[in-house]
Amino acid sequence: MASIVDMLFGCWHKNYSFPITNKSGQRRSPAASLTGTYVVCLDCGKEFPYDWKSMKVLDSRPRREKAMAANAADSRAA
Repeated sequence: MASIVDMLFGCWHKNYSFPITNKSGQRRSPAASLTGTYVVCLDCGKEFPYDWKSMKVLDSRPRREKAMAANAADSRAA
């Protein structure tokens, strides 16, 4: 029932958990695969990538992920 309501009205995603960074050897969340850190919406449970440098929750749309993946690769290379 909740998923139908979310599908129709969506979650506004305003109540986030503290950013979570996975340690090596832990199961990695798909949201953390982009930056290594993610937050969880406390209302609906959806996970979002989090960028510590800009201290922002990242959009989960593919365009944004590609840009962040390129940015992460550049920062690791430097």
